[in-house]
Amino acid sequence: MKIGITEVAALADVSEATVSRVINRRTGVSAKTREAVERAMAELGYERSTKGHIVAVITPWLSNPFFADVAELIESALAPHGLKGVLCPAMPGGIQERDFVIALADHGVAGVVFLSANNTLVNGDPETYNVLAARRIPFVGVNGGFEGHDAPVFSTDDYLSAELAVDHLWSLGHRRIGLASGPTGNHPADRRVEGFVTALEKRGAGDALIVRQNYTIEGGQSATTELLRQGVTAVVAASDFMALGAIRAVRRQGLSVPADVSIVGHDGSMIMEFVDPPLTTVRQPIDRLAKAVARGMVALVSNQDVPKGELLFSPELVVRGSTAPPR
Repeated sequence: MKIGITEVAALADVSEATVSRVINRRTGVSAKTREAVERAMAELGYERSTKGHIVAVITPWLSNPFFADVAELIESALAPHGLKGVLCPAMPGGIQERDFVIALADHGVAGVVFLSANNTLVNGDPETYNVLAARRIPFVGVNGGFEGHDAPVFSTDDYLSAELAVDHLWSLGHRRIGLASGPTGNHPADRRVEGFVTALEKRGAGDALIVRQNYTIEGGQSATTELLRQGVTAVVAASDFMALGAIRAVRRQGLSVPADVSIVGHDGSMIMEFVDPPLTTVRQPIDRLAKAVARGMVALVSNQDVPKGELLFSPELVVRGSTAPPR
Protein backbone atom coordinates (compact mmCIF):
# COMPACT_ATOMS: atom_id res chain seq x y z
CA MET A 1 0.00 0.00 0.00
CA LYS A 2 1.33 3.43 -0.95
CA ILE A 3 1.78 5.64 2.10
CA GLY A 4 0.42 9.18 1.72
CA ILE A 5 0.05 12.25 3.90
CA THR A 6 -3.31 10.99 5.16
CA GLU A 7 -1.67 8.05 6.92
CA VAL A 8 1.14 10.25 8.22
CA ALA A 9 -1.34 12.80 9.57
CA ALA A 10 -3.33 10.07 11.33
CA LEU A 11 -0.26 8.56 13.02
CA ALA A 12 1.14 11.95 14.07
CA ASP A 13 -2.35 13.13 15.16
CA VAL A 14 -2.16 16.34 13.13
CA SER A 15 -3.95 17.73 10.08
CA GLU A 16 -2.91 16.91 6.54
CA ALA A 17 -2.17 20.61 6.06
CA THR A 18 0.38 20.40 8.88
CA VAL A 19 2.02 17.37 7.29
CA SER A 20 2.22 19.27 4.02
CA ARG A 21 3.90 22.21 5.73
CA VAL A 22 6.48 19.91 7.31
CA ILE A 23 7.19 18.12 4.02
CA ASN A 24 7.69 21.43 2.25
CA ARG A 25 9.61 22.95 5.20
CA ARG A 26 7.11 25.81 5.63
CA THR A 27 6.97 28.01 8.69
CA GLY A 28 4.16 27.95 11.25
CA VAL A 29 4.88 24.49 12.69
CA SER A 30 6.28 24.06 16.19
CA ALA A 31 9.45 22.07 16.69
CA LYS A 32 7.55 19.44 18.70
CA THR A 33 4.92 18.99 15.98
CA ARG A 34 7.54 18.90 13.24
CA GLU A 35 9.41 16.19 15.13
CA ALA A 36 6.22 14.13 15.52
CA VAL A 37 5.48 14.34 11.79
CA GLU A 38 9.08 13.44 10.85
CA ARG A 39 8.92 10.49 13.24
CA ALA A 40 5.63 9.30 11.71
CA MET A 41 7.05 9.55 8.18
CA ALA A 42 10.08 7.50 9.20
CA GLU A 43 7.92 4.87 10.95
CA LEU A 44 5.57 4.49 7.98
CA GLY A 45 8.32 4.62 5.37
CA TYR A 46 6.88 7.70 3.68
CA GLU A 47 9.08 8.70 0.74
CA ARG A 48 9.38 12.37 -0.12
CA SER A 49 9.56 13.34 -3.75
CA THR A 50 13.08 14.35 -4.73
CA LYS A 51 11.72 17.25 -6.78
CA GLY A 52 12.37 20.41 -4.81
CA HIS A 53 14.45 18.55 -2.22
CA ILE A 54 17.81 18.39 -3.99
CA VAL A 55 20.63 20.70 -2.98
CA ALA A 56 23.43 20.84 -5.53
CA VAL A 57 26.95 21.14 -4.12
CA ILE A 58 29.17 22.58 -6.84
CA THR A 59 32.82 21.86 -6.08
CA PRO A 60 36.10 21.26 -7.92
CA TRP A 61 38.74 18.62 -7.36
CA LEU A 62 36.90 15.83 -5.56
CA SER A 63 40.19 13.97 -5.79
CA ASN A 64 41.39 16.43 -3.14
CA PRO A 65 40.36 14.95 0.24
CA PHE A 66 39.59 18.39 1.65
CA PHE A 67 36.77 19.10 -0.82
CA ALA A 68 35.46 15.55 -0.56
CA ASP A 69 35.35 15.80 3.24
CA VAL A 70 33.53 19.16 3.25
CA ALA A 71 31.01 18.02 0.64
CA GLU A 72 30.27 14.85 2.61
CA LEU A 73 29.77 16.81 5.85
CA ILE A 74 27.37 19.24 4.13
CA GLU A 75 25.37 16.35 2.69
CA SER A 76 25.17 14.66 6.11
CA ALA A 77 24.01 17.87 7.78
CA LEU A 78 21.28 18.41 5.16
CA ALA A 79 19.89 14.86 5.27
CA PRO A 80 17.95 15.11 8.58
CA HIS A 81 15.98 18.00 7.09
CA GLY A 82 14.75 16.01 4.10
CA LEU A 83 17.23 17.60 1.72
CA LYS A 84 19.41 15.47 -0.53
CA GLY A 85 22.88 16.75 -1.37
CA VAL A 86 24.05 16.03 -4.91
CA LEU A 87 27.73 16.58 -5.74
CA CYS A 88 28.48 18.31 -9.02
CA PRO A 89 32.23 18.40 -9.77
CA ALA A 90 33.06 21.36 -12.00
CA MET A 91 36.14 23.52 -12.46
CA PRO A 92 35.68 27.14 -11.32
CA GLY A 93 34.61 29.45 -14.11
CA GLY A 94 33.99 26.67 -16.63
CA ILE A 95 30.85 26.16 -18.71
CA GLN A 96 30.20 22.85 -16.90
CA GLU A 97 29.29 24.67 -13.68
CA ARG A 98 26.69 26.80 -15.46
CA ASP A 99 25.27 23.78 -17.31
CA PHE A 100 24.92 21.85 -14.03
CA VAL A 101 23.05 24.69 -12.37
CA ILE A 102 20.71 25.39 -15.30
CA ALA A 103 19.84 21.69 -15.67
CA LEU A 104 19.14 21.33 -11.95
CA ALA A 105 17.10 24.54 -11.91
CA ASP A 106 14.95 23.10 -14.69
CA HIS A 107 14.51 19.92 -12.63
CA GLY A 108 13.40 21.83 -9.55
CA VAL A 109 16.49 22.02 -7.33
CA ALA A 110 15.87 23.39 -3.82
CA GLY A 111 19.15 25.26 -3.50
CA VAL A 112 22.80 25.41 -4.53
CA VAL A 113 26.01 25.46 -2.48
CA PHE A 114 29.07 26.85 -4.25
CA LEU A 115 31.96 25.13 -2.48
CA SER A 116 35.10 26.98 -3.63
CA ALA A 117 33.71 27.08 -7.16
CA ASN A 118 33.16 30.07 -9.46
CA ASN A 119 32.47 32.14 -6.33
CA THR A 120 36.19 32.10 -5.51
CA LEU A 121 37.12 33.90 -8.74
CA VAL A 122 37.57 37.65 -9.06
CA ASN A 123 35.30 38.85 -11.90
CA GLY A 124 33.72 35.41 -12.26
CA ASP A 125 30.88 34.96 -14.73
CA PRO A 126 27.69 36.07 -12.90
CA GLU A 127 25.27 34.32 -15.28
CA THR A 128 24.93 31.26 -13.06
CA TYR A 129 23.91 33.33 -10.04
CA ASN A 130 21.61 35.50 -12.14
CA VAL A 131 19.75 32.37 -13.30
CA LEU A 132 19.25 31.20 -9.72
CA ALA A 133 18.20 34.64 -8.46
CA ALA A 134 15.70 35.04 -11.32
CA ARG A 135 14.10 31.71 -10.41
CA ARG A 136 14.20 32.49 -6.67
CA ILE A 137 16.41 29.48 -5.97
CA PRO A 138 18.54 30.16 -2.86
CA PHE A 139 22.31 29.75 -2.96
CA VAL A 140 25.22 30.14 -0.55
CA GLY A 141 28.98 30.29 -0.96
CA VAL A 142 31.95 28.73 0.81
CA ASN A 143 35.24 30.70 0.76
CA GLY A 144 33.94 33.20 -1.78
CA GLY A 145 30.95 35.47 -2.38
CA PHE A 146 28.80 36.72 -5.23
CA GLU A 147 29.21 40.21 -6.60
CA GLY A 148 25.81 41.84 -7.05
CA HIS A 149 24.02 39.31 -4.82
CA ASP A 150 23.64 39.33 -1.03
CA ALA A 151 23.63 35.55 -0.57
CA PRO A 152 25.21 34.22 2.66
CA VAL A 153 28.90 33.30 2.52
CA PHE A 154 30.80 31.07 4.96
CA SER A 155 34.58 31.37 4.86
CA THR A 156 37.75 30.43 6.67
CA ASP A 157 39.58 33.55 7.86
CA ASP A 158 42.45 33.55 5.34
CA TYR A 159 44.17 36.53 6.95
CA LEU A 160 44.36 34.60 10.21
CA SER A 161 45.56 31.50 8.32
CA ALA A 162 48.57 33.42 7.03
CA GLU A 163 49.27 34.93 10.45
CA LEU A 164 49.23 31.52 12.15
CA ALA A 165 51.67 30.03 9.63
CA VAL A 166 54.08 32.98 9.73
CA ASP A 167 53.93 33.22 13.52
CA HIS A 168 54.83 29.54 13.89
CA LEU A 169 57.79 29.73 11.52
CA TRP A 170 58.99 33.05 12.90
CA SER A 171 58.91 31.70 16.46
CA LEU A 172 61.12 28.80 15.30
CA GLY A 173 63.70 31.32 14.09
CA HIS A 174 62.99 31.50 10.34
CA ARG A 175 63.51 34.89 8.71
CA ARG A 176 63.51 33.93 5.01
CA ILE A 177 59.94 32.68 4.67
CA GLY A 178 58.36 32.23 1.25
CA LEU A 179 54.71 31.81 0.20
CA ALA A 180 53.73 29.29 -2.47
CA SER A 181 50.36 30.91 -3.17
CA GLY A 182 47.38 30.02 -5.31
CA PRO A 183 46.73 31.85 -8.60
CA THR A 184 46.06 35.57 -8.88
CA GLY A 185 42.35 36.37 -9.00
CA ASN A 186 41.39 33.64 -6.55
CA HIS A 187 39.77 35.25 -3.48
CA PRO A 188 41.24 32.93 -0.79
CA ALA A 189 44.70 33.09 -2.39
CA ASP A 190 44.59 36.89 -2.68
CA ARG A 191 43.51 37.21 0.94
CA ARG A 192 46.24 34.90 2.13
CA VAL A 193 48.84 36.90 0.21
CA GLU A 194 47.62 40.08 1.93
CA GLY A 195 47.71 38.33 5.30
CA PHE A 196 51.20 36.97 4.62
CA VAL A 197 52.58 40.41 3.70
CA THR A 198 50.92 41.98 6.75
CA ALA A 199 52.29 39.28 9.08
CA LEU A 200 55.85 39.83 7.84
CA GLU A 201 55.58 43.63 7.94
CA LYS A 202 54.35 43.42 11.52
CA ARG A 203 57.55 41.57 12.41
CA GLY A 204 59.84 43.99 10.58
CA ALA A 205 60.78 41.56 7.82
CA GLY A 206 62.01 42.70 4.41
CA ASP A 207 60.30 42.07 1.08
CA ALA A 208 57.77 39.25 1.07
CA LEU A 209 58.86 36.33 -1.13
CA ILE A 210 55.75 35.15 -3.01
CA VAL A 211 55.27 32.89 -6.03
CA ARG A 212 51.76 32.35 -7.47
CA GLN A 213 50.91 28.94 -8.94
CA ASN A 214 48.06 26.44 -9.31
CA TYR A 215 46.58 24.59 -6.32
CA THR A 216 48.25 21.32 -7.32
CA ILE A 217 51.25 19.20 -6.35
CA GLU A 218 52.99 20.37 -9.52
CA GLY A 219 52.11 23.98 -8.74
CA GLY A 220 53.57 23.65 -5.25
CA GLN A 221 56.71 22.06 -6.64
CA SER A 222 57.23 24.81 -9.22
CA ALA A 223 56.60 27.64 -6.76
CA THR A 224 58.90 26.13 -4.14
CA THR A 225 61.71 25.55 -6.64
CA GLU A 226 61.63 29.28 -7.39
CA LEU A 227 61.49 30.19 -3.69
CA LEU A 228 64.51 27.96 -2.96
CA ARG A 229 66.47 29.92 -5.57
CA GLN A 230 65.66 33.00 -3.50
CA GLY A 231 67.17 31.42 -0.39
CA VAL A 232 64.12 30.65 1.75
CA THR A 233 64.45 28.41 4.79
CA ALA A 234 60.68 27.89 5.12
CA VAL A 235 57.67 27.74 2.78
CA VAL A 236 54.03 28.44 3.54
CA ALA A 237 51.93 26.55 0.97
CA ALA A 238 48.43 27.61 -0.06
CA SER A 239 47.08 24.07 0.17
CA ASP A 240 48.12 20.68 1.49
CA PHE A 241 48.54 19.43 -2.09
CA MET A 242 50.87 22.36 -2.83
CA ALA A 243 52.76 21.47 0.37
CA LEU A 244 53.34 17.95 -0.96
CA GLY A 245 54.78 19.52 -4.10
CA ALA A 246 56.95 21.74 -1.92
CA ILE A 247 58.38 18.70 -0.13
CA ARG A 248 59.15 17.10 -3.50
CA ALA A 249 60.93 20.28 -4.68
CA VAL A 250 63.06 20.40 -1.53
CA ARG A 251 64.11 16.77 -1.88
CA ARG A 252 64.97 17.14 -5.56
CA GLN A 253 67.42 19.85 -4.52
CA GLY A 254 69.15 17.26 -2.34
CA LEU A 255 67.76 18.87 0.82
CA SER A 256 65.48 17.50 3.53
CA VAL A 257 62.31 18.53 5.34
CA PRO A 258 62.43 19.90 8.00
CA ALA A 259 66.21 19.84 8.61
CA ASP A 260 66.97 22.19 5.69
CA VAL A 261 63.57 23.66 4.82
CA SER A 262 60.35 23.79 6.87
CA ILE A 263 56.96 23.42 5.16
CA VAL A 264 53.50 24.53 6.37
CA GLY A 265 50.38 23.47 4.44
CA HIS A 266 46.81 24.67 4.46
CA ASP A 267 43.42 22.85 4.62
CA GLY A 268 44.04 20.18 7.23
CA SER A 269 43.12 16.95 5.45
CA MET A 270 43.41 14.04 7.89
CA ILE A 271 45.58 12.07 5.48
CA MET A 272 48.37 14.65 5.86
CA GLU A 273 49.10 13.18 9.27
CA PHE A 274 50.40 10.08 7.50
CA VAL A 275 52.71 11.58 4.86
CA ASP A 276 56.50 11.69 5.35
CA PRO A 277 57.12 13.81 7.29
CA PRO A 278 53.67 14.39 8.82
CA LEU A 279 52.60 17.82 7.58
CA THR A 280 52.32 20.89 9.78
CA THR A 281 49.25 22.66 8.43
CA VAL A 282 46.64 25.32 9.06
CA ARG A 283 43.39 23.38 9.41
CA GLN A 284 40.16 24.85 8.09
CA PRO A 285 37.25 24.30 10.54
CA ILE A 286 35.30 22.08 8.16
CA ASP A 287 32.87 20.69 10.76
CA ARG A 288 31.66 24.15 11.78
CA LEU A 289 31.70 25.40 8.20
CA ALA A 290 29.59 22.49 6.93
CA LYS A 291 27.04 22.78 9.74
CA ALA A 292 26.69 26.53 9.21
CA VAL A 293 26.23 26.02 5.46
CA ALA A 294 23.53 23.41 6.07
CA ARG A 295 21.71 25.58 8.64
CA GLY A 296 21.75 28.51 6.24
CA MET A 297 20.49 26.44 3.32
CA VAL A 298 17.69 24.82 5.35
CA ALA A 299 16.54 28.25 6.53
CA LEU A 300 16.62 29.70 3.02
CA VAL A 301 14.69 26.75 1.56
CA SER A 302 12.13 27.21 4.36
CA ASN A 303 11.70 30.89 3.40
CA GLN A 304 13.18 32.08 6.69
CA ASP A 305 15.33 35.15 7.07
CA VAL A 306 19.06 34.44 7.05
CA PRO A 307 21.71 37.05 7.90
CA LYS A 308 23.43 38.28 4.76
CA GLY A 309 27.13 38.92 4.31
CA GLU A 310 30.15 36.81 5.14
CA LEU A 311 30.78 34.78 8.29
CA LEU A 312 34.46 34.15 9.03
CA PHE A 313 35.52 30.97 10.83
CA SER A 314 38.86 30.77 12.63
CA PRO A 315 41.34 28.09 11.51
CA GLU A 316 43.85 26.37 13.79
CA LEU A 317 47.50 25.50 13.44
CA VAL A 318 48.31 21.77 13.64
CA VAL A 319 52.03 21.28 14.32
CA ARG A 320 53.54 18.02 13.08
CA GLY A 321 56.90 16.97 11.70
CA SER A 322 57.47 19.20 8.66
CA THR A 323 58.66 22.26 10.60
CA ALA A 324 61.75 22.81 12.77
CA PRO A 325 64.22 25.61 13.61
CA PRO A 326 66.52 26.58 10.71
CA ARG A 327 70.09 25.30 10.61
